This record gives sequence, structure tokens and C-alpha cells, in this order.
Amino acid sequence: MACELTRDKAFFGFSPETEPVARVAQGETLHLTTHDCFSGQLKTTADTLDTLDWSITNPATGPIYIEGAKPGDILRIDLHEVKAHGPSVMVAVPNVGALGHLIQQEETVIVEHRGDTVVYKDTVVVKQKPMLGVIGVAPAEGTVPNSTPGTHGGNMDCTLITSGAKLYLKVAVEGALFGCGDMHAVMGDGEVVVCGAETPGEVTLTPQVVDIPGLPVPFLENDEIVAVIASGATTDEAYKLALDMMHSFLTNVAGLSVNDAAMLMSLVGNLKFCQVVDPLLTVRFEFPKSVLADYGYHLPG
Repeated sequence: MACELTRDKAFFGFSPETEPVARVAQGETLHLTTHDCFSGQLKTTADTLDTLDWSITNPATGPIYIEGAKPGDILRIDLHEVKAHGPSVMVAVPNVGALGHLIQQEETVIVEHRGDTVVYKDTVVVKQKPMLGVIGVAPAEGTVPNSTPGTHGGNMDCTLITSGAKLYLKVAVEGALFGCGDMHAVMGDGEVVVCGAETPGEVTLTPQVVDIPGLPVPFLENDEIVAVIASGATTDEAYKLALDMMHSFLTNVAGLSVNDAAMLMSLVGNLKFCQVVDPLLTVRFEFPKSVLADYGYHLPG
């Protein structure tokens, strides 16, 4: 039977000091509901960022204590289903986000959900691909606001964090203190206007400690690719870190030579933006699983 946790059990910063709201065993299925990044405060087009209580933005459901997860462990989160509830909300705000210098007037748009699509201003229909913007574990010390990404996970806003993905994070405190939220019904890579289709939703997942020595994290896999996710103060810092992380995985974990790893990264790999609007900027580097299979490497199941 799945452990149920509702969106009212929310926290706003990853911290080793936050008391867990639930304890679960490894391999136990969790079913969580999540708020949108505004905690449902923007309900109409008349609601603006000026009306927000900023202390309850970017909520994550949790934290959840995972039995047997110890500092230094690699925690794998199997995302079985990420499902948007809708409706979604979007905003454009002067001087906010990567396009804020072009925005002259603040606007809030309520985005309707129709079946498995979202409809922008009754004109543009886009297929949903629900994903989690915030997902992570507590750092060893201090508090990282949910708005900020990092090695612990956090607000990575990576469109790959969706149904069927497996996300790997390094545990820093006993029990990991895991949480997730900030769902988007759909979002383009970069999140350039500062948001995607922000929506409440539900997530079904399973946590499991795995033994993969040397795995750089945050790390993700789906049926087609593996990816590393890196955040930095600048895009240069972030992308260089992502390249180093993927090269380290290919050489130290998958067993490729230094030169083979570098040349194949240039031949078949892809460097992509996740988001360019948070306190740190996030990029990812993707590499096809089929090439890893050519070299006889498979991630443990």
C-alpha cells in the first residue's frame, strides 16, 4: 500500500533541521500531491506578484525520512507518474526572468487544461508533459531555499524530471529528508519568462539507495539517455561543471577512455539549458544509453 502525503505538508527550504512529516522504507511507493510554485495564490488574471505572500512560494511536499539512507549514499528516485491537475498559471513581469527587460506590463494568464493538453489564451494548444521543478534532499548543513538549485537537487527546473525518469541524488543527512513540488504541466527548456505552466498535481514515486561508486549527481536516466544536471552562478560555470560531470561518469563509472569519452560527448552528446531564471543557473548534458550499451555498460536496475 502506498504512503499518501498531501500538499498541505509543505516546506520551503531544504534543511537538516526540518522535522520529517513521514517516514518510509526504501522501495515503498509514495503518492504525493503538490502545490504550484505560488501555493495556489494566483487564481485569476487580476492576481499579480504584488499580491503574493512570498514566504509560501516554491513549496515542496515533505520532507520525508527514508529509512536506511545514510550520508554518502546514492538515492535513486523512480518517478512512476507525474500528473498535472490544473488549471495552470503563467506570469510575465517587468525586470523578472531572462526576458524581463522586454516586458512593459505585468500579466497573469490562467491556462486551461483540456484532456492531456493545455490551452494558452484559447488559441495555442500544447500537449502536456508534466515535470517537477523542485526535487531534492537536505544539505549537510544550513538551509537552501526551494527556489535555489544545487548539488542537493532543489529548483533545477529540468524538463526531464517527469514520468518514467530515475533521478539520483547524494544523501547528506540521515534519512535524506526528501521532498518535491513546483510542478509544471509543460515548460520549455530555459523557463525564460520565469515560469512554465505552473500547476498543482500528484506524483507517484519510489525511493531506493543504490550502489554506484563515483556517480556524479544530480544524475538522471530515462529509456533513451543519461544526463547530469549542474548549476552555477553563470552559464559558463554551469556548463563547464556539466561537461566535467559527464566526462567523469563516462570514464570513472562506465569505463571509457579519456579520449573516447571526450570525442563521443562531442559526437553524440547534447548540452542543454534547464533554467536561466533562478538564483543559480542550471544546465544538463545528455548522453545516449545506446552508446553506453555499445561499450557494455548498463546502469544497475
